[in-house]
Amino acid sequence: MSLATWKEKNITFEYRYGEGRPDTLPERVAELVRLQVDLLVTDTSNATQAAKNATQTIPVVFTTANDPVGDHQVESLARPGGNLTGFSILALDLNGKRIELLKEAYPKIERVAFLTRLGTATGEQRFKEAEADAKRLGLRLQFLGAKGADDLDSAFEAAKRSGVQAVLAHPSTFVVTNRARIIELAAKNRLPAIYPQTEYTEAGGLMSYGPDIVDNYRRAAVYVDKILKGTKPADLPVQQPMKFEFVINLKTAKQIGLTIPPNVLARADRVIK
Repeated sequence: MSLATWKEKNITFEYRYGEGRPDTLPERVAELVRLQVDLLVTDTSNATQAAKNATQTIPVVFTTANDPVGDHQVESLARPGGNLTGFSILALDLNGKRIELLKEAYPKIERVAFLTRLGTATGEQRFKEAEADAKRLGLRLQFLGAKGADDLDSAFEAAKRSGVQAVLAHPSTFVVTNRARIIELAAKNRLPAIYPQTEYTEAGGLMSYGPDIVDNYRRAAVYVDKILKGTKPADLPVQQPMKFEFVINLKTAKQIGLTIPPNVLARADRVIK
């Protein structure tokens, strides 16, 4: 679905949105390829994969790739090769940091739920990788998956019954699309949760730690400019985030009956009161 099309100077912008459904992305990308656009900018790893599958000639700049090398979207960070390059959000590396912050904020926890969409190979792989970080901290990581939005209520209830004491929300299209409901269910079940981006805490989530996505978008615009002026994507290294933010929502902490230790509050870049 085209959200907007306008012209400014000599550039035409075409927008397509998957509406939270990764299965629609191949056709959305195919529409843009048929339009013979000069460059594609993608916002999620799913969209990036759809673009990679659709074209080997149109340059692609990704803005929030989870693990571009591990997902085989580029050959390496320094030498991406092919027609793709862009910016990573270090999803793999930061899940361990988020688990550590959960443990510091709530030292009594022993079991943490890893929230993502059920039935995706990527989600299951990320769970296994994060499980090692949890074990290092003496925690047990439990998979909390839902096939769709309608399954979230029962998934949270089952997790609570099994003894889960906190939630790690893995960055994914599914979690982003259902952000409001996930935040609501975490509060309803009195489960401390940590999310991948500031937008979650601003919407009522307890804590978030992750890269400044807006900064990634700004830096991606520089790559778009370079490529439109003739630079090859293969000559532009994949860059990692430069700015990170740890945010705590004290209103939510009070709502679920959690007292954040002073040393954790002192580490926060921003506290929502």
